[in-house]
Amino acid sequence: MSFTPLHRALGLPPSSLTDEILDAAVAAGVVEADDLDWKSELPPIKNLSQTDVPKDIAAMSNSGGGMIVYGVKEDQKAATSRVDVGELTEGHERAYRSVAVTAISPPVFGLRIERFGSDMHAVAVSIPASIDGPHLIYKNDFFGAPVRNDADTAWMKERQVEAMYRARFEERHHAAEALDALYDEAATGRDSGKRSWLIAVAHPRIPRFRNRLTREKAREILASTVGLAQTYAGRGGIHPLDNVDRDNPRPGLRRWIAVNTAPGERSVWREAWVSIHHDGSVTVAAAVGGHRMSSDDYFEGWQVESAAIECAIADLMALVRITAEATDNEEYDVRLGIEWAGEQPLTILTKDNMGFTYDGASVPLHRYTPVETTVNAGEPPLDFFWRVHEFAQDCVNQGGISNVLMIHPPARDGSA
Repeated sequence: MSFTPLHRALGLPPSSLTDEILDAAVAAGVVEADDLDWKSELPPIKNLSQTDVPKDIAAMSNSGGGMIVYGVKEDQKAATSRVDVGELTEGHERAYRSVAVTAISPPVFGLRIERFGSDMHAVAVSIPASIDGPHLIYKNDFFGAPVRNDADTAWMKERQVEAMYRARFEERHHAAEALDALYDEAATGRDSGKRSWLIAVAHPRIPRFRNRLTREKAREILASTVGLAQTYAGRGGIHPLDNVDRDNPRPGLRRWIAVNTAPGERSVWREAWVSIHHDGSVTVAAAVGGHRMSSDDYFEGWQVESAAIECAIADLMALVRITAEATDNEEYDVRLGIEWAGEQPLTILTKDNMGFTYDGASVPLHRYTPVETTVNAGEPPLDFFWRVHEFAQDCVNQGGISNVLMIHPPARDGSA
């Protein structure tokens, strides 16, 4: 579900954008605003970068995000009627997304392009807010920073550009602080002197605060996450989500907590905790050192199987994607670390060609440096799958392990 400028103008609750909502907006004569722009026809695909499209996208992004609707006539900025813009081809959509990346600096990612109608076609392009402004466009030897001024597009003055750069640096600082707070909270109280703990957190870069998540919604998110996580990493390792109470999340401070369900001394090695915050943030804390190697033997607390890291990453990234959809978030900052306070150096274990545990390639770590990335949780499924793979590879590479064992996305061309 999403809450668009059309929902706001019509006083509707968050929902999927539909043809009926667009008809209602036209019937009500909704007026253009900072975050809404009516267009009567689609721009030509040829030389798209030379049209007003880059300026329109950059202006919306610089103004806190908004929506451009193609297929609506306006008079004095008010919608008057719908116009058929024809079919939006895959090539046209690809060119539109490409312009947002190649003709604007910094690029604008995360466009949401939606088609409407069977007889009367329309297209809505949602441009996300950004903490990377000001977004500039270049023409010949000149550049400028467009911005929405009510229903019009203007150019920023020098002081406005300066203020936006200052805001960018401040927002990045706040985003880093938010990620630090999530990580520190998830890591606090773990017995990292006895066994290694994997701490993984994700925070939306621009949280879109909505109503608090209900217990039922948190339960739905956890249930959906399990299936997606198993798509990413299969069932050949220890998934944190398999060791928490997904059916009965407990309330916490502006969050729901899936508490550990690994009971007793013989199962304590599988301990895990997962939380889903109302603002869309998620955390995973899982014991990854000292896992069982046979019915009677266990690894040492400083020995971590790479498969355990991959399973935790699959769970985290699936949780990010499902939670983002439920909370209408998109871009996330992600951090994964392994906390170990014992005397022995941390060692990441892999498997040899025969399937036996192997540490010959491991690089002993006296400190595991947290790995960070930024992901767009709304990007196409295959692209996101590859982000999961790349993140997992970075995480295991630090311990001297060359390849991931479990996370193998399909080739981008669709071949095996």
